[in-house]
Amino acid sequence: MTDPHGIMPAVNLPDLETEALKLPVAERARLAETLLESLDELSEEEHRRLWTEEATRRDAELDADPSRGRSAEDVFSDARARLR
Repeated sequence: MTDPHGIMPAVNLPDLETEALKLPVAERARLAETLLESLDELSEEEHRRLWTEEATRRDAELDADPSRGRSAEDVFSDARARLR
């Protein structure tokens, strides 16, 4: 979606996520695969930076609303159940 001059308008991430979730399952899967493959092109430094940002974001999210967290026992129990 570019304008006549080939310029793409700024995209709001929450809006993009909302629109992506409206896609049929197969198209969402293809989009997810494309996005994941694009991460393979990042440098090790960029991977570290992005994961650090994500960990910081998740930590702040839990600090803001501790009720959203789950006990390690519940997490591991669910993981074991999925592996069966």
